[in-house]
Parts: sequence; structure tokens; C-alpha cells
Amino acid sequence: MSSTAAAEKVKITLGTATPGGGFPVYGDAFTAAIKTQDPTLEIEAVNTKGSTENVPRLEAGTLDIALVQGEVVHEALEGIGRPPANLKVITAMYPTAGLFVVRADSPAHRIADLKGKPIAWGAAGSGLVILGRYVMDGLGLDAAKDFQPVYLERAGDGPAMVLDGRVAALWGGGAGWPGFKTVMSSAGGGRFIAPDDDEIGRILGRHKFLKRIVQPAGAYPGQTAPITSVGSWSFVLARPGLDAAVASRLAKALHQAEANAAPRLADTTARNTLMAIPGSSLLHPGVLDYYRQAGLSR
Repeated sequence: MSSTAAAEKVKITLGTATPGGGFPVYGDAFTAAIKTQDPTLEIEAVNTKGSTENVPRLEAGTLDIALVQGEVVHEALEGIGRPPANLKVITAMYPTAGLFVVRADSPAHRIADLKGKPIAWGAAGSGLVILGRYVMDGLGLDAAKDFQPVYLERAGDGPAMVLDGRVAALWGGGAGWPGFKTVMSSAGGGRFIAPDDDEIGRILGRHKFLKRIVQPAGAYPGQTAPITSVGSWSFVLARPGLDAAVASRLAKALHQAEANAAPRLADTTARNTLMAIPGSSLLHPGVLDYYRQAGLSR
């Protein structure tokens, strides 16, 4: 895409995840916000297997931008188990507090109660699966060995498995996450299980890139109190070589959309983006240019 793209109609592809998860829902809100502010910037949302597919597709240039869970961002940029990725941030999405949801009548009340039980960790390519591994590792547990792991073809398959008893719990995260909403809205209701304060301290002591994150009260039906857990921020990342003018237009449209943001985009702000990244060098140069022009950069 040439620098003249700023004055032209441009089409870019956005990688999301499997149907039934939070990323496709967020992707719909994201594309709608961009279209409202910049109608000539057309975004085509593409369902993928999730974060772990989105990163290599960005590197290969088969996606222009993509949604990526924080743990996958961390591993990709730090080169954990792979060469460091040359990917840049367009915006922070939202913080994700990792939680289990169980049926309201479940005998499980603590993470230890779930050991040895079948657990739906999510879609195989989802970053939520990796978050679960880190959280369990922080507790001295192996998500694949200390539980009966179930990996889904589609994120949307998990809630039914909880409700009919095929699994003891569903792991997930993020305010408004569809899987949690389905279980909590069911006739029998649901209940969340999160690490307690001591467990949170152990997890953060072992994996310092994770953060203490609070899921506010009322995030789901029947959730009357805030829930503290651990997690990270998810990001929209750009492929290498994405035109700076296009990235700047994305940043401008998102910033302009903040005043009337849809609930799913409530945390997608320039301020949160600057807060969530460890340094401005991770921002796409086009985004950084816009932030500087708008007086937003730190």
C-alpha cells in the first residue's frame, strides 16, 4: 500500500478468531467504528484459529492487521520459542482477566477442586489457552497433565459442554466474553472460579509480564461483585510494511470513535494503548505520528 493510500479507498484484512469467541465480536465493533469515522477505509474481518495463527499470518503478509492475545504478543515479540516477530501495535484492545466458569450447582469452588477434571481450555489456536497454561504454571500445575484438557474446534462449543456436564469448567476471559455470557445467562446460572490472593501472588511472582486485573461487578448476569484475577492486555497488531498512512488513519478513526464507543471498544483508547505498552517503539510509526500530531504521545 503506497503513501497515497491516505487519500484513497483502501481495503485491509483483519484476522479475528473462531466463531463464538470474543475476538469476532470485538472485530465487528472495531470495523463498525472505523467505518463510521473513515468510510473509505474498508476492513474485511477474517475468521482464523485465533492468536497463534494470526501472528504467523501477519508475518507472512496474508493479514494486514489482527487481534492477538497478550500472552501471544509477549511470546512473539520477546522471541519465546521462536524468533522475535517484527510486528507493531495499532491499538490496545482490552484487559483480560483469566477465569473459569462452572455451573451454579458445581461442587467446585477453588482451582484445586478442578484438578483431574475435564476442562475446556478454549479453541486450540486461542491465546486464552496460552494464558491458562501460564496461570496454571504459576500455581505449579500443568494445564495439559493435571487436568483432562479439552481443546475446541470453535470457541462457541464450550458453553454447551459446561451446561450438559461434558466438562467441569470452561476457561476464558474478558468482559462480555460470549462463552461466559452463555453459561451465566443459562436457566441454572453459573459461577466463576478465580485464583485467590495468595495464588495471584504466586502467579505474578513467576510470570512478571502478567498483571493483576479486575473483572468489574455486573460484567455478566448474576455477577454481583468484582472478581480479581490475572491476565494481560490484548492488542491489534500490524503486519510488517503496513503503510504508515493507513496505520495513522486507523489510529485517528479509533481516537475519534472514543467519545461514542460501543461497549466492546470501551477500553480501546489511545491513553490505554500508551499505558499498556512498555515503550513507544512498539507502536506502528503511523500510529505514533498520529499520536504526536494529536498531542497524545508520552
